[in-house]
Amino acid sequence: MTETESPEAASPPDKLWALATWLLGHAGVDARRFVAQSFGNSTGRTDFAVLAGLAQYGAINQAALGRRLGINLGDLVAVLNRLEMQGAIVRKKDQVDRRRNTVEITPAGRVTLSALEAAATAAQDELLEPLSPSERHQLVALLQRLVEHHRDYRRAGDGTTPAGERP
Repeated sequence: MTETESPEAASPPDKLWALATWLLGHAGVDARRFVAQSFGNSTGRTDFAVLAGLAQYGAINQAALGRRLGINLGDLVAVLNRLEMQGAIVRKKDQVDRRRNTVEITPAGRVTLSALEAAATAAQDELLEPLSPSERHQLVALLQRLVEHHRDYRRAGDGTTPAGERP
């Protein structure tokens, strides 16, 4: 038996098992791996966030979309350029302020969003496989509380997704 196959190699001390930070770090590594495998490319996660935001918020100016999603405006412009070339979004001059662009999801973008959502769901299901539906719900609710507490993020609260449920 090699050292990596021995029980000692996969037996972190109890003090680590008691640390939420250590556990979240390891779960995060696994989550990123499952997401990468599920999306199959490096842009799927960001495309999903942008398209999900546009589907929920409707037509919105680029700067407001970036703020709501927590995406740097320069990075967002690159994502929007790519999505526009794919026909997933359209940009129009803002009717109130012609210096701004309003962004909106297209029917093709909704199809893309549906495929990306299926990929996200597959990653979620793989990560959360050992948990029951109620445990999954509880975990998501607790993680939402942590994110809301430590970041300046808030749920949109439009009533389409009850608190604690995955949008």
